[in-house]
Amino acid sequence: DVKEMEYTVWGIPYRNISILFGDETNERIVVGAHYDSFQGLPGADDNASGVAGLIELARILSHTQLKRSVELVAYTLEEPPYFRTPEMGSAVHAKTLKENAVDVVVMMSLEMIGYFTDEPDSQEYPMSLLKLFYPSTGNFIAVVGNLSGFGVVRKTKRAMRSAMSLPVRSLNAPGALAGVDFSDHLNFWKYDYPALMITDTAFFRNKAYHTENDTWDRLDYERMSEVVKGVYNAVLEFSNN
Repeated sequence: DVKEMEYTVWGIPYRNISILFGDETNERIVVGAHYDSFQGLPGADDNASGVAGLIELARILSHTQLKRSVELVAYTLEEPPYFRTPEMGSAVHAKTLKENAVDVVVMMSLEMIGYFTDEPDSQEYPMSLLKLFYPSTGNFIAVVGNLSGFGVVRKTKRAMRSAMSLPVRSLNAPGALAGVDFSDHLNFWKYDYPALMITDTAFFRNKAYHTENDTWDRLDYERMSEVVKGVYNAVLEFSNN
């Protein structure tokens, strides 16, 4: 069943939308994507792409047998001015899970999964040193976690790589490194839940980030579909093994 998790901020109601697949076990895989956009801008990549991936994942999971339950959540209030505040939809959700003693096996945040380019030198990084180890072309999907998340990042990367043709790169780094905690997964880290972000790297690649040019026609739907295949396989890996 689809559920609305309503809460208020300054007297205004906001809602996370969730759906649970499989039996409601104490162990749970969470996959989330925020559905708000920055200042009412189009937000095709940020983050309609993530929400589209979440919806397609729901369609596929509706026909899947699972050993651990999987919760898909569309989050509200990820964008500024609420980013990094307790009012973020994912902050409310993570706090509720902790209060209910739910064992989150992994949380995956789908944060901008639709922009890819084969142009040379189209990929930037938060540190120039990373250019020595990662591609200069923005034609891959990234799995990003903190320093305590090596296991879940490695497992996610391997599962995604085995299910799709799109290249996958991974990074474990301190949350203080620019971009590493720029999504809803950061609120799960606060409760020591394993969490990671699956992303096209946002403004390190997509120059339309937080502008009126972040429109549907700039997205690569074939590569987006590959990302969903990869995420689905990762969900299966965590649910069944």
